[in-house]
This record gives sequence, C-alpha cells and structure tokens, in this order.
Amino acid sequence: MTAAPYVLEGSGISVRFGGVKALSGVDLGVRAGEVCGLIGPNGAGKTTLFDVLSGIRRPDLGRMLLDGADITRRSPVWRARHGMRRTFQRQQLFGQLSVAENLLVAQEWRGGGGGLAADLLGAPTRRRRERERRARGERVLASCGIGALGAAYAGGLPVGQARMVELARAVADPPRVLLLDEPASGLSAPERGQLAGVVRRLAEEEGCAVLLVEHDVAFVMELCTRVVVLDLGSVLAEGSPAGIRSDPLVREAYLGAS
Repeated sequence: MTAAPYVLEGSGISVRFGGVKALSGVDLGVRAGEVCGLIGPNGAGKTTLFDVLSGIRRPDLGRMLLDGADITRRSPVWRARHGMRRTFQRQQLFGQLSVAENLLVAQEWRGGGGGLAADLLGAPTRRRRERERRARGERVLASCGIGALGAAYAGGLPVGQARMVELARAVADPPRVLLLDEPASGLSAPERGQLAGVVRRLAEEEGCAVLLVEHDVAFVMELCTRVVVLDLGSVLAEGSPAGIRSDPLVREAYLGAS
C-alpha cells in the first residue's frame, strides 16, 4: 500500500554557521495523523531543523513543502496562520496574562468581526466570537488536564503546568502540523502520561501531523509511530521504534549498548 503524502516536508535541508555544517542534506517529512520523533545527541542539529521547519531560519540549501507547495520563503507568521504550530525548549508564555487569556491570544489573529468599531462598541458579533473562543479555550484546557488553571497567572506556574499551558495554547486554534521541542522536559511521570495522551488524541482524532524533539528516549519510543535519528547534521536512521532500538549505528552513536 502506498504511504500517504507528507503534510510537511523538508527536502535537502542544509544550514551552515560559518565553517560549521549544522545540517547537511536532511530529508524529513511528517504525515497527517502521525506522531514522528526526532532524536539524536546534543549538537546533532535538531533545534536548527525545527527553526527551518517553522520559518525562523531559512536554509542555505533545500526547500520546505506544505501540502506539496513550496513555503521555503514564507514567514513564521504565514506558516502559523496556515496551521503550523510550535513550542520551544524554554516556555514562551505571556506571564502577565492569565492562562485563559494566553489561549485567547492564540485565537485573536482571526479577528473579532466588525473591526475596531465593533471592538470599541462591544458589537454582538464581537461578543459572540469572544464567547466562542473562551469556550474553545476551556475545552482545550480541560482536554490537557489543566481546566482548573484558567484564572491563574501564567507567570507563576511551575514548569510542568507551564509546559502543558504552552501545549494548550499551541492547539487552541486547531493545528494541522504541531512541532514540539522537548515537551516532556521538567514533567513528572503523571504529567508525561497526560502529555502523551493529548498528543495521541490530536493525531488520531483530529488528524494533526506531530513532530517532536525529545531527549527522553523511552517517551519517544512509547509515543511515536516513526522515529528519525540525526547525528552531526545528517539523518543517521529512520524507522519504527523497534527498528531504531536495534539499529547498530544508532546504538553506537546515541542509545548505547545497554
């Protein structure tokens, strides 16, 4: 059976920092409904690749495709408005806003209906959309297991809760592609289980294409259906979790012999 086409694909991605090759001819793609893991040792190029995928950095060579269309020169804002979302290694929440307001911000780009005059006058269309967005935010927070945090200020949350809020904000406006950069870092075992459940639901029920970078190899192997291994800026191996575990090159470069 022919594999489904990639929703997001990087082809021949190369990035240099002076004389250092951060990425060299990397091919990578993720399909709708798939959770794909990206692993590798420190300095392998994982975050640089995420920067290219999300539009923060343009590759020196290669191109990015979204549904087969070239988006290499598209901005991060354009990509976000066409369904691509990303979280970062360090939390990027609006600390002075409540958790619920963080999720509202993620939906505001669609506009309130009626322009500035409607905002100033509190027009019915504006109030209706505000209620709809708040309701959507409440549902997302509940699905992420943090429904009780809506009124809390985001800047005062512990690391585990802050990461879950960042994930909730990333999916408050339904994504087509979700890029997660070390989402399990700082999470307790129950929180990691909660995170895995949310990611599976997004992929299986909503058809979201998920690509995640994570150093917790056990978490990746349990959650992902496919794993890509980067080493020294190149793809070392790609396959099922079982195949990656048993690959001698991967064991030597990253996983170890045990």
